[in-house]
Amino acid sequence: MRISPLRLATIELFSARGTQRTDLSKPSTRFGEVSLDRKGDCRTVSYERQEEIYFVVEGTGVLHYQDQAQALRKHDFTYLPPGAKHSISNDSDQPLRVLVMGFKIPASISIGAPMAHAKVANLAESKEETVSGHPKSVLYKLLIGLHTGKRDLIDEAYVMDSFFWMDFAPGGTNWPHHHAAAEEIYLVMDGQGEIVAGSGENGVEGRYAATAGDAYYFRPNCTVGFYNQDKPDAKAYILAVRTRVPVHEDDE
Repeated sequence: MRISPLRLATIELFSARGTQRTDLSKPSTRFGEVSLDRKGDCRTVSYERQEEIYFVVEGTGVLHYQDQAQALRKHDFTYLPPGAKHSISNDSDQPLRVLVMGFKIPASISIGAPMAHAKVANLAESKEETVSGHPKSVLYKLLIGLHTGKRDLIDEAYVMDSFFWMDFAPGGTNWPHHHAAAEEIYLVMDGQGEIVAGSGENGVEGRYAATAGDAYYFRPNCTVGFYNQDKPDAKAYILAVRTRVPVHEDDE
């Protein structure tokens, strides 16, 4: 299901067939864009059992984490653990646009104390690479992963198991595939092509025109993929986040 334009602080989550999701026991609770005017700020928040990711789309600002302040610039991203007080502000004369993603952590997962210092990295710091099992026509930047991993720039998350950037060559694809125990969100950052979405392993592959600014939510076991235009110099970039869905979920 396509959600466009992406201009709300919070976007309701939908299933791949277009019906509004009511099963908010799933981990993904928030995916949207916050826009701060010049000299604007957000109130400080803290979530006991929710982790968040911020990604700066445009502009510069300041991340306030616990009692610290850290500068943010375009394409910076950070992981915000449960229990940490945080907010953002815009100390410039230009608008600041930040993607905000939130993920609920089930009670069955043990969490530790928040990090003493926020970890901030930039998209440019991550090298592009191929990923095993995927075609070479798409290159990945692995940005944030689970705290048990060591492959991403920031490995601190509990249920958000992969936050990554995809760079598609002309005619490139990441092939339609499934995640039986994970939900995924794609945001087309630049370019255009066809998003693939279906109803499961026995479903029919559906292709939907996609362009920059379109966001798609894929429920667990839904067909997911992307085909870039097969034209000279046709580049496409997608920012994606995948979240684990426990087999036995908590009734919270």
